[in-house]
Amino acid sequence: MKPQLVPHGGSAEKLGATVTAEGINFAVYSETASALYVSLYNEADSEIERFELDGHDDNIHHGLIAGIGPGVKYGLRADGPYDPDQGLHFDPNKLLVDPYARRIDRVFVRSPRLRLPREDAVDTAPLVPKAVVLSPQINKHQTPRRKAPSLMYELNVRGYTMRHPGVQGPLRGTVAGLTTRRIIDHLKFLGVDCVELMPIAAFIDDGHLPALGLTNAWGYNPVSYFAIDPRLAPRGPQELRFLTDLYRKNGISVILDVVYNHTGEGDAFGPVLSLKGLDARTYYRHVEIDGKQVLVNDSGTGNTLRCDHPAVQRLVVESLRYWVEETGVSGFRFDLATVLGREPGFNPDARMLQMIKTDPVLSKCQLVAEPWDPGPGGYGVGQFGKEFREWNDTYRDEVRGFWRGEPGKIGALAGKVAGSAEIYNFAGRKPSAGVNFLAVHDGFTLADLVSYADKHNEANGEGNRDGNNNNQSWNCGAEGPTDDEGINMARKRDVRALLATLFMSRGMPLIQQGDEMGRTQQGNNNAYAQDNEITWLDWEHADGALVDYVAAAHRFRKEHPALTHDHFLDGKGKHGIRDVVWWHQDGREMNDGDWNNAGQSMLGMQLRTTDDEVLVWFNRHAETMPARLPEGAWEVGFVSDDKEELPIAGGVVTLPPRSVVALLRTQIPPDKDPSEVPPDKEPPPAKEPEGVPPAGPPEQAPPPAEAPPPQFPGEVPAPKTA
Repeated sequence: MKPQLVPHGGSAEKLGATVTAEGINFAVYSETASALYVSLYNEADSEIERFELDGHDDNIHHGLIAGIGPGVKYGLRADGPYDPDQGLHFDPNKLLVDPYARRIDRVFVRSPRLRLPREDAVDTAPLVPKAVVLSPQINKHQTPRRKAPSLMYELNVRGYTMRHPGVQGPLRGTVAGLTTRRIIDHLKFLGVDCVELMPIAAFIDDGHLPALGLTNAWGYNPVSYFAIDPRLAPRGPQELRFLTDLYRKNGISVILDVVYNHTGEGDAFGPVLSLKGLDARTYYRHVEIDGKQVLVNDSGTGNTLRCDHPAVQRLVVESLRYWVEETGVSGFRFDLATVLGREPGFNPDARMLQMIKTDPVLSKCQLVAEPWDPGPGGYGVGQFGKEFREWNDTYRDEVRGFWRGEPGKIGALAGKVAGSAEIYNFAGRKPSAGVNFLAVHDGFTLADLVSYADKHNEANGEGNRDGNNNNQSWNCGAEGPTDDEGINMARKRDVRALLATLFMSRGMPLIQQGDEMGRTQQGNNNAYAQDNEITWLDWEHADGALVDYVAAAHRFRKEHPALTHDHFLDGKGKHGIRDVVWWHQDGREMNDGDWNNAGQSMLGMQLRTTDDEVLVWFNRHAETMPARLPEGAWEVGFVSDDKEELPIAGGVVTLPPRSVVALLRTQIPPDKDPSEVPPDKEPPPAKEPEGVPPAGPPEQAPPPAEAPPPQFPGEVPAPKTA
């Protein structure tokens, strides 16, 4: 049967292409288009028919085309006024991808023809992917349970699988490659129970990359919000559904990193591929300047989604529900999530956020916010409510600062390992609201953090100007690779101490791919454009001993409720038990003078629950240091240094240089509170005020302005005095 439009037979109920008994119903939202067309294509990529949608209800153009069914390829064309200065880009020569397309037949490519003005335009159909109509999904996934993971793991599908020896050639770089048994076994060995996939929605390269011979490796430049990029899933969304089913059977949930803050259509001079050609003023935020409608750039990429508009809100919610119900994902990490709440300033109670929080499907998912964007007032850490977890950049910065040797960081360290109560302890939130991380995709890898004092982004072709200049990194004595065994051992020691800090902290731990095996990006802290060996995980040279160490650290964490109990510490007694005591290395509780000592570089954290007790020592000195223990018998539970033995004698433990040590009590003195300081131990200085902070250490006084930065991590000079 030849395709034909059924006069006035369409429906505006469902947007996108919907298979019906009569054919396929098409519905597209546009407030400013005068006409919308559906172009049908054959296998030779030739346009065989073009139909104008004849229904118009509440800004939805719709129509029913009979004689076609699942598998048909199509694109959209929009007509209307053309005035880019007013945000109007209508041009029937531009083939557009349906925002609701579930699958596209090829990747997006850049070309000057995609942005030619209407008077010079040519048909862009040969350059633009065609949407493929899928059969209706009958078996929808059950709504996921909102169970807190014990360890989240960020990975890039392509970079993770391209060099894995167990992934066969055709599967490398794909979602299917992640289903390889050896990859699953690796994740399970680490104890990972939640994998966060970096963006998999169909994306386009950034505008400046082709001229540099580079391509986007991360995917944070989407064009479609439903369709998986064909490079990652050549056979369509069923590959993702197979992955989520398989991982769920292995005790691992899958969440997606999603980018609802901008699209790859860029600024006013960028390509016209989808939303811009359908109705830029509806889908993108504009501001009037000198009589012109100018795109707002709160995302830093040229455009910003208008998330306070009902059409955009519908697109976001319906695409999120699609990923959950039809591909089986368990949640989402929202890139630059404050854009979701811009009205235009960030409002934590914005309708877009409330729709996600109250949706009967999405509210049961893992919801993780990257709570900031580059726009004005875009830093929203702590403001997303109890329904969301949040990436906690303050954890990253303060823990790095402590181990780097910055003065005056002992109180900040205590606050971070205790769960960042100053950020999250309100409105019913818990420590697990904060996602603790040391390194993620944008920045140094963990190995590079201790190997490079400065970024080295020359491969990005921007003269090393891109990327963050403030990395709080150090190189242990040489910049980059070295044959100096002492420096290499120091770097391994520091990586272990950083990871131990992460696993001894309250909150939700997250590590990025390869940090458990010493992955390097050669000092590149902005490797988004390096789809090559810089970002591809080098499995062949993995540090197996470090992998074993990370797995052991995670097991130790899970075995001790005192480390993971999801409540904020207050230092007060309950049933005779204080949940935290902060110890000075002299065997007394920390006092105000200790907290405000800019050179303080050791800290003991004694955690107790009704059935568990752990004493964690943090030592950033570059030499072994003694620490006097609370009364009783103690044994070593975990040590970041790889020494076989750790001496405990006479109530004193000798801590290795730059290490984290966890001790377990084997005997409690009779009739003694374990946190009580025995009278025969050294008393606190008489002139220093005593005081245990109720919810962690007090705010720290800034270090003296004249205090020089440390010359080597851990070597903290004493502050100068007047």
